[in-house]
Amino acid sequence: MEILDLTLLQTPPEYNDTLFAQIANDIHAKGFSIQPNALPLDLAESLHDHVMHMPEYQFDDAGIGRLQQLHQNSFVRRDAIAWINGESSAGRDWLAWSARLQQYLNRHLFMGLFSFESHFAHYPPGSFYKKHLDAFKGQANRVLSVVVYLNPDWGMDDGGELVIYTDDKVTDGIKVIPSFATIAVFLSEDHLHEVLPTQRDRYSIAGWYRVNSSNANRVDPPK
Repeated sequence: MEILDLTLLQTPPEYNDTLFAQIANDIHAKGFSIQPNALPLDLAESLHDHVMHMPEYQFDDAGIGRLQQLHQNSFVRRDAIAWINGESSAGRDWLAWSARLQQYLNRHLFMGLFSFESHFAHYPPGSFYKKHLDAFKGQANRVLSVVVYLNPDWGMDDGGELVIYTDDKVTDGIKVIPSFATIAVFLSEDHLHEVLPTQRDRYSIAGWYRVNSSNANRVDPPK
């Protein structure tokens, strides 16, 4: 397993601590946090430059489900994804920042976050992801979802908003404009959400913190 160097990022630690405290307070109070244009600029620019230069063949059509149950369904979602494995410097810096957030949340909210997985997502014009949960209670071990947007100069007419529903009874959710460096964090089992149709190419990172679900017959995280 690769050991991440948490000193890679140039952003002052006190900046991250302030941001992480805002996220932790929101998660504790309401189960989600929206931080507009808050990802450290050096990291956001590095990730943007990297994804802009990724060849198309590195992206796969996104599916529904996990492992053996994975299948494509263009009625539900039409994005393409590329998993982040730390092979690039931008990917390593992103994973290091995510590890810092994981440590902070475990220390202050005692969430027991054990591992992290994430991918780049590309939504071409007309793409969407209909209302869904990232995890189902008692059936999965994704507990916290993180989304970061990599879209400079996103306009109000460009669409592609993330909509987070505070409970399953509301019809009007909280809209998040996918503008550059905006961060959305929410409890995976608690918040239905969707991506509205986008009018232009839309890039983001989606990630999930997991708890350890290992048992006698299975070692987590699954490969």
